[in-house]
Amino acid sequence: MQSDNRQQATLERATKLALSFLGSLDAAPVGATTSLAELRARFVRALPDEGVDPVTVIDELARDAAGGLLGSAGGRFYGWVIGAGLPAALAADWLTATWDQNAGLYACSPAAAVVEEVCGTWLKDVLGLPASASYSLVTGCQMAHVTCLAAARHSVLARGGWDVNRDGLSGAPSVRILTSSEVHGTTLRAAKLLGIGTSNVSVLPSDDTMHLTAEALRDALSREPGRPTIVVLQAGDVNCGAFDPFPELIAIAHAAGAWVHVDGAMGLWCNAVPELRHLLAGAELADSWATDGHKWLNVPYDCGYAFVAHPEHHRAAMEHRASYLVHASDVRDELDWTPEHSRRARGFATWAALRELGRTGLSDLVARCCRHAHGIVTRIGALPNASVVCIPLINQGLVRFHDARAGATEEDHDRRTDEVMAAINATGEAFFTGTTWRGRRCMRVSVSSWRTTAEDVDRAVAAAKRVLA
Repeated sequence: MQSDNRQQATLERATKLALSFLGSLDAAPVGATTSLAELRARFVRALPDEGVDPVTVIDELARDAAGGLLGSAGGRFYGWVIGAGLPAALAADWLTATWDQNAGLYACSPAAAVVEEVCGTWLKDVLGLPASASYSLVTGCQMAHVTCLAAARHSVLARGGWDVNRDGLSGAPSVRILTSSEVHGTTLRAAKLLGIGTSNVSVLPSDDTMHLTAEALRDALSREPGRPTIVVLQAGDVNCGAFDPFPELIAIAHAAGAWVHVDGAMGLWCNAVPELRHLLAGAELADSWATDGHKWLNVPYDCGYAFVAHPEHHRAAMEHRASYLVHASDVRDELDWTPEHSRRARGFATWAALRELGRTGLSDLVARCCRHAHGIVTRIGALPNASVVCIPLINQGLVRFHDARAGATEEDHDRRTDEVMAAINATGEAFFTGTTWRGRRCMRVSVSSWRTTAEDVDRAVAAAKRVLA
């Protein structure tokens, strides 16, 4: 009984602290306000010999983390590409931790397995992907790329008579990846993790619209005909939200026997918005796709999705059998499709988010973020000594700040851009991160949170105006 009381008191305390944090997001500074030295002074201590009361532990944790947390769960966070947690998704994630299910096998958690089946069906529907595609719920787009490219590696090597599962990569035909200059680092990391190697990744130039051109892809494919090849295309790149021309490029790649993977970490969600759906025309013809749930679906970390048009290669790259496991014959065992064995039941939060939003709510969330990103970029870019580098096609855009001194160089403008961005962040009104795009430093604007409002946009613009004044 005493144990039950301690647990209830601890969870009630955590709930109170969580609600207090969420309630403070609109007024609190968005960036961290506590130094590294102070955080270490708070947290670094000797491990006690005796245990500590759990309520005290939770109080200490919340107290010592204060000022070291970013306001990324709020509506004024525009750095990287980070969504917030929808109410139902956040609550479902709490329950997920409480239920503590190992969602690796149906036998370990029947409800988790069935919910994941439903999520796969719903996600393929809203993302405009083939109903026959297989799927995985993984930790994020990084592992979604690993999953999809593992399936791709199995396929392109099997086509040449090589069994990578049995024989590994030593002595195997060399696999190459062809992609554009807009490629995200997660693709390169996947190449390292899968033993393909970054020297086998060819980064082809993009044109002025940030598209991989048909000529560049056709020329690259023709240089080594017959080599096992994976082509990675972009659906909403991380700087400007650009989309490759899918029908033409996929047809060229398939004619050369290549596998086509689409990095749609953000962009696949545009299929939910009728006015944006044209950006993804032809993307459904690819062989695999990756996207994130903790971005635009606003599911708490960590959550990503992988989809493969050829389930036999997906399963071959992932499945595992052992005599001590209980394998199902009439339902999907999750570990046959994911790189994880023991794993979190992240399907519950995904299911809850999709249920809370519905088709209309998801469409509105995506469209609203795009509208707010456009407003931030164009309004800040119109301020004195600022300029728009990239108007958002979706929810990503770029702004550059200029050194007003006569004779200022590009390096001076780079430095000024970082200074202004840091000064805006220091106001606590908004939080932005930078990037170097085509040789120039820029402030990157990313709007992915369901919480962002028109008033939040006004606050960001006002903060930039004060800094520039």
